[in-house]
Amino acid sequence: MGFDVDQLGDAARAWGTVRGHLRESAGARLFDQWLKPMELIDDGADDTIRLALPSAFMTNWVRNHYADRLAAEFRAILPDVRSVSIETRAATAPAAAPAPTVLSVATSAAPVAVKPVEPSARPPLDPRFTFDRFVVDASNKVAFNAAKALAAPGAPRFSPLFLHSGTGQGKTHLMHAVGAAYLEAVPDARVILMSAERFMFEFVSAMRAKDTHAFKMRLRSADLLMIDDLQFIAGKDATQEEFFHTINEVMAANQRLVVCADRCPQSLDGVEARITSRLSVGLVADIKAPDLPLRQAILQRKLVDMPGASVPGEVLDLLAGRITQSIRDLEGALGRIVAYAQLTGDSVDLDFAVATLGDVLRGAERRVTIDEIQKAVSAHFELKPVDLVSARRAVVVARPRQIAMYLAKRLTTRSLPEIGRKFGGRDHSTVIHAVRRIEALRDTDREIDGAVRILLRELEG
Repeated sequence: MGFDVDQLGDAARAWGTVRGHLRESAGARLFDQWLKPMELIDDGADDTIRLALPSAFMTNWVRNHYADRLAAEFRAILPDVRSVSIETRAATAPAAAPAPTVLSVATSAAPVAVKPVEPSARPPLDPRFTFDRFVVDASNKVAFNAAKALAAPGAPRFSPLFLHSGTGQGKTHLMHAVGAAYLEAVPDARVILMSAERFMFEFVSAMRAKDTHAFKMRLRSADLLMIDDLQFIAGKDATQEEFFHTINEVMAANQRLVVCADRCPQSLDGVEARITSRLSVGLVADIKAPDLPLRQAILQRKLVDMPGASVPGEVLDLLAGRITQSIRDLEGALGRIVAYAQLTGDSVDLDFAVATLGDVLRGAERRVTIDEIQKAVSAHFELKPVDLVSARRAVVVARPRQIAMYLAKRLTTRSLPEIGRKFGGRDHSTVIHAVRRIEALRDTDREIDGAVRILLRELEG
């Protein structure tokens, strides 16, 4: 049966303290969404604390995330407590009897009926990931501008936005930036950010709890829904069925949808064609691997967030030159160097960087051979590899040959004479001329610069 504050005694006083601790440690948003609806119920047992929530879905979430914490909090105050039971409110009374009257200790001294409140959609956004901290260049400009456009208030110009790239190249940064910018413009917006794995876990949990309605309503009522790493639902038929209906509802309501994956929709093996087709009707934008200037700019931007850190340019060049594929790894390497220097009191120089990041640099180093360069260049320009080592001087052959020499100088540790010998026994001065010529052309000829960028990404990958 229900009871009032005087009857609750020690348990009620402990519950008030525990709630205060939870509110302080979890933060206002998480507490209000998941923990505030919990209420204390008495069944006469001194060694068991019973807590009730208004839905099976919420009950399951609190059990998974806070069962141990709740037990520890109560035992710290009431040593005789042996267990904490987290239940769904409807299950706390026999089916033929009315639901028990329960008390929310933190809000009232009289019995109250608490209306089930589904958690509002407030994502745990990383404050570092904003638009003004995203370094833009040609490799990510379309994705950046599309993300900013979708985050603008008013009717969305397009939806969904599908972002794809390799690991650690900025998809997650842009997704968090969209959420932060949209919430800044529309503070009361319902915004949800979750990984595809989290989507799958919550959906399966809701099915097991026979409470899929709350899960569906929470996602489909979002003003902005963001799903990361979509590739992980490949082969999960039930999850894909629910995901398809979810994105259909969101798009039909003209709400915002952002989805990220490691490849374009059409290349998502194991994901149903109807899903990839729906995701392709909006804007699909890729983020290419960062080239050297972008990697250098990212490191300079990262240093701004490290007040007092002193890292010489030659160390930044080392990182940018060796760690070529993942921005996340690049920033992590810089953070590691700065942290080690602060812990040891040493100054940062090349020797310190190599000693600190030896394993990282060895793992990131991609050994490119001149043979690989010649094959890539000849394929790009539709030549035969033998043309690059021939005596032919026609521009259609000479210019690709110069590009190949430039790449050999940049991507290998071979000396100039060695490079010359690999190109038909040419003199080292010919290699120097080729390198300088391509460096100059990259500043004035967009086609040459574009070809070099493409070849660099291919060879460094």
